[in-house]
Amino acid sequence: ILHNCERQPGEEPSKARLVNMHGFGGESTPGKHHSDRSITYGDDIVNILAIYFPSNDFTAEEDKLMLTSELLHFFSTPPGQDLVSQVKDENGALFLPVDFQHFRKICNVHEFYATLEDKPRAAISCMSAAVHKVIQSNSNHILLEDGMRINIRLHNYPESMMALKNLKAAYIDKLVSIRGTVVKVSTVKPLVVRMSFDCENCKSNIARVFPDGKFSPPYLCNLNGCKSKTFKPIRSSAKAIDFQKIRLQESLKSQDHEEGRVPRTVECELTEDLVDGCIPGDVVTVTGIIRTINNYADIGGGKGKGKSQGLYYLYIEAVSVKNSKSQSLSDEMQDSASNARATELSDLFSFSSRDLEFVVKFYEEYGSDVFKQLLQSICPSIYGHELVKAGITLSLFGGVRKHSMDQNKVPVRGDIHVIIVGDPGLGKSQLLQAAAAVSPRGIYVCGNATTNAGLTVAVVRDSMTSDYAFEAGAMVLADSGLCCIDEFDKMSAQHQALLEAMEQQCVSVAKAGLVASLSARTSVLAAANPVGGHYNRAKTVNENLKMSAALLSRFDLVFILLDKPDEVLDKRLSDHIISDIYSLADRIGLRVPDIDTFVENLNNAGCLLKKGPKLYQVLTSSFSRSQSSRSRS
Repeated sequence: ILHNCERQPGEEPSKARLVNMHGFGGESTPGKHHSDRSITYGDDIVNILAIYFPSNDFTAEEDKLMLTSELLHFFSTPPGQDLVSQVKDENGALFLPVDFQHFRKICNVHEFYATLEDKPRAAISCMSAAVHKVIQSNSNHILLEDGMRINIRLHNYPESMMALKNLKAAYIDKLVSIRGTVVKVSTVKPLVVRMSFDCENCKSNIARVFPDGKFSPPYLCNLNGCKSKTFKPIRSSAKAIDFQKIRLQESLKSQDHEEGRVPRTVECELTEDLVDGCIPGDVVTVTGIIRTINNYADIGGGKGKGKSQGLYYLYIEAVSVKNSKSQSLSDEMQDSASNARATELSDLFSFSSRDLEFVVKFYEEYGSDVFKQLLQSICPSIYGHELVKAGITLSLFGGVRKHSMDQNKVPVRGDIHVIIVGDPGLGKSQLLQAAAAVSPRGIYVCGNATTNAGLTVAVVRDSMTSDYAFEAGAMVLADSGLCCIDEFDKMSAQHQALLEAMEQQCVSVAKAGLVASLSARTSVLAAANPVGGHYNRAKTVNENLKMSAALLSRFDLVFILLDKPDEVLDKRLSDHIISDIYSLADRIGLRVPDIDTFVENLNNAGCLLKKGPKLYQVLTSSFSRSQSSRSRS
């Protein structure tokens, strides 16, 4: 690729200096045309691009060559060389983590950003080829073997962040970032990406690459007019990479929750250095390219079985995976400063400058009584129960695990387990739901619709690979968070599964040939109703709940709520409920002369709404006119 070809002053025509786009110079030999030098240099770039565009009919398009040349010029500058020096080697897989926000500040190649938005796979491959060329030219400590690739791990790309519900057909082959919880992780398997075949007739060797991991042997031998269709694979020539699949589930917030809908999930494919970067329960941000695959070839049966269908499903081909915590690493690796992967894991629940300003103002105003303000902020719709709210607050903050690294001492968990036992109608479920909403990782489950596998971990068979894989339950998903279990007394059969998870802070599973121990460092907040409906003071807590002493000993705080007849307390509770109604009326701009009139208006509106929406609209319009006339008067 020649940008300029000119003769320097005082230089012979046979020694004309060739200046290419990257500023690299070369001299032409006598008797050769300048285009020979350009073809030599162009072939070098084309050979590198052929590694990153795995296709059996690859053609070097001009836009790919131009983009690679511009990126190569940037990586030859000091900022680009500093970035190239961060290439890491992990078990033979080379990768370069690239922070997009930082890269955009130092790189002015606008064509790359346009291509990244339109054709992200081509843009990332061209960047990999440019880095490959720089490392190959510098001959530094990294040795590039034949066919070795350098993977660009692009992260921190806010423009691509989206919710799972927005993943539609319009985003196929686009770069997106999805944040969610890992609920399923498959085993790591080798994926063959390149293999050679021998023709059975002429014994010629044909090399094939398998884009997207699809096994496609040669269809016809075109060498020397052979036309043979029989080939023998040379298994020793196979080039394989690590491959793993994970399932990501969206994290629904209270303001984003849609009624009548279960959380969506999406499959993600991890390769090479990305495998084993997360386990079930981790909160990760996956940046990748939306791909499609036909998974319905075997749907139907009879004559229609085996025929390809037009139905496809979406999955994400991961470019980078950012974990919210280095849970999959050991404690020694977390503390080691030399571990590059541990330093790259950033916390998803980071605070903004606005949050910092609020914390400073809150401390200045309530510095002497912070704990009381926190109590009043937890489920303010429930009146009283200050002691229970204090226990929930302490459980949300938790403690510190002690002696976790000392082999000579028994580890002491730092999470606080709380159980609330009481009569019906005292707001136990509301307290649990409020605590789950406040916690950054809060899981709320109901005991009468929960199984052992749903609480701990399940082993399921993958429909595509027919292998068994782990699927995280509530305790594993709430790792480093809060697990709220309502109707705890209705799940006596599942109590034994919680013994290890609550005390040892882990879940051990041995099913279908898989033996593993998953972290479940969570605080358990449970609510239970006593046997018979009301708490009997003449019996102990065990007798009221019919709970084993071993499980009850796991709870650090046990609160007993009694519905005692108390005229003063009932009066305060009634005033609290009525004050909420008045505050609601003030927020929506209603004038309520007294509570009886307000209740009568609500009843009339409810009756008209049942008869038809048109009558309800007439009522609301007339009520609004009456309110406006009152305000003018």
